[in-house]
Order: sequence, then structure tokens, then C-alpha cells
Amino acid sequence: MHSKKASAAPKPAQRVIKKYPNRRLYDTDTSSYITLSEVKRLVMDREPFVVRDAKTSEDLTRSILLQIILEEEAGGAPMFSEAALANLIRFYGHAAQGFMGTYLEKNVQAFTDIQAKLAEQSKTLTPEMWAQFMSMQNPLMQGMMGNYVEQSKHMFEQMQEQMAKQTEQMLGAFGIKR
Repeated sequence: MHSKKASAAPKPAQRVIKKYPNRRLYDTDTSSYITLSEVKRLVMDREPFVVRDAKTSEDLTRSILLQIILEEEAGGAPMFSEAALANLIRFYGHAAQGFMGTYLEKNVQAFTDIQAKLAEQSKTLTPEMWAQFMSMQNPLMQGMMGNYVEQSKHMFEQMQEQMAKQTEQMLGAFGIKR
């Protein structure tokens, strides 16, 4: 009888990165310490991961992602203006905070979907065709951006309707009718 070698354990569905008190990040998948820029690379590569506190196992993924955004914003080409950041801050603690988060998330996803469609179509375009395509003259580009704007408008209207319903319910709970 030949002895069978034990097969390697299957890879976890999600990569686990441990954060130690000394602020170092340890990638359990590669058994090595990694930098924040390497975590950014995981994000860019769409690699699923979670960052956990090494002692408490608390999920720190959001704080690490926010740290990456902070570094990007502090770098040469920030995405958000000071006015945009101030407006985002004003939504914290506001009744519309949850709606704004959902609205932004859906808009970013819609924009990402458009970007993916453009990338797929760009594989067959020459540089000249691409330049023409990216000009807003192109009917396909106008159609995609029009759909995006329409979708964004629809999401905003839904958010307003939901806020109005919640306001009505809250006023109704206090016996106030409009």
C-alpha cells in the first residue's frame, strides 16, 4: 500500500491580514509583513481580504481602507475638494447620513459599471477611435452618461421620497399631521 500525501488545505475565501500593536500588517496568506501600499494593491487587484486586530480579532478593514484613502488624498492628485470633504463631514450625524452613504455607494458602482463597459469596448478601438469615442459627440458615450445621470437622479428622488416617508412617520408618532 502506498501512503497518500495529505493534500494542501484549501485557500480561505478571504485573505486575512493581521494588524499588530506596532502598526505592522501581517499577511497570513504569504506569511509575511506587508505595507499599506501592498494592501492598496490587493484592493486594486480586487483580492478579497479582511484586516483583523491580532489580539482581539476586531475587524479593522474599514479603518485601513480609510487610511489608504487619506494617503491618496494627501498625495499629489486628491479626488475630493475641501468643499466636498466638508459637505461629507456635515452628513455625519444628520438624518440623511444613511441615505447619503447608499446614494454615494450606488453612484460609485454605476460609474464603475460604465468604466468597465468602456474598458471592454476600448479593447477593439484604435487610439483615434478612442479619442472620438471619449468626446461627448459619440452617441454611445452620450447614452451611457445619460443613463448614469438618469440613474443618479432616480436614486436621489428615491432618497428624497424615503426621507419624506420617514418624516411623516416620525411626525405621526408624535401625533402631528401635515
